[in-house]
Amino acid sequence: MAIVIFILALIMFVMLVVVHELGHAIAARRNGVEVEEFGIGFPPRAWSKKLKSGLVFSLNWLPLGGFVKLKGEHDDAKGKGAFGAASLKAKTKILLAGVAINWLTAVFIFTVLALVGIPKLVDNQFTIASDTKVAHQQVLVSFVGKGSPAEKSGLQVGDHILQMAGQAVTSAKQVTDLTHTHAGQKIAIIYTHNGTQHTVATQLNSTNDGGKGYLGISPLERSTQRSTWSSPIVGAGLTVQLTALTFQGLGNAVGNLFEGIFQSISPSSHTREQGKTHLAVAGDNVSGPIGIFVLLKEVSADGLALVLYLIGVISLTLAVMNALPIPALDGGRLFITLLFRMRHKVLTKDREEQIHGYGFAALMVLILLITIVDVKRFF
Repeated sequence: MAIVIFILALIMFVMLVVVHELGHAIAARRNGVEVEEFGIGFPPRAWSKKLKSGLVFSLNWLPLGGFVKLKGEHDDAKGKGAFGAASLKAKTKILLAGVAINWLTAVFIFTVLALVGIPKLVDNQFTIASDTKVAHQQVLVSFVGKGSPAEKSGLQVGDHILQMAGQAVTSAKQVTDLTHTHAGQKIAIIYTHNGTQHTVATQLNSTNDGGKGYLGISPLERSTQRSTWSSPIVGAGLTVQLTALTFQGLGNAVGNLFEGIFQSISPSSHTREQGKTHLAVAGDNVSGPIGIFVLLKEVSADGLALVLYLIGVISLTLAVMNALPIPALDGGRLFITLLFRMRHKVLTKDREEQIHGYGFAALMVLILLITIVDVKRFF
């Protein structure tokens, strides 16, 4: 079942980029700009069909998202149906349509989850208290000590603890209390691993052994909340909350990265080591395609609800990233256009391609660095 959910997760991830481009295409058509091609995946082209409207629909070999090609995509392009000939208002709508549709996709996903049961993964996660009920609660293993009774018994990170010493486990505190009460004794632990139930007899430590624990695990509570009439409000509110946290996370990651680079080139060995720490923190806060792939694979074992939650977070992250004024991204293209309009200067095709070309190259270098960090982290 986990494999099926993982494949579904990968399809949904690709579709996030497809709907982003679809937003651009719809906005362009509605504002009189001709859409020449709508592609799923990236070239080389595997198959294509020209529709009666003149639009070319294509399927491409690299399944990393999609793209939309507009007529006269440069700001100074002329002629009927060209993007460059559209009004500033129309250009703004077209450029930000992908951001809007990704953000609304996140709202929709969180609304559906709030209705059927949404995992509580954020401190003070937004909800309407009067219309929220705890539908399900689990106690999971978040850490297993090396050489501990838990490791010897086969417990692993992510396992769901059902019973200990004949008692149903419903809270992390209960795990701590039960292991303390039965210290030095052999107790039965019932848990599930990847959906399969197991029972083991575990000999607990007789002492806490300097904080290592009687069982040697760190328990983690995961609850699922359910709403009814307030589901759309919860969906929108949680999206706003996570958007703010995403901006905060980006700020922290960039701050750690620049501080690490500055300190790593300092002549002091102490500051060089401190800089490496900041770079490591920045790497832990950011993931590239490989990191997302691994994360989706790991989360797939925990069920569809958690996968949908992650897809919702990725969708709003795409919205946030594309809204930033970085050349080559949607927000950057709009920012450069507005900047030249404010300066009353013409944004020529060559200059526009140069600006966004440098921006694209910088993004590729950043993705390459993140990929290297991901490979070291996961493999």
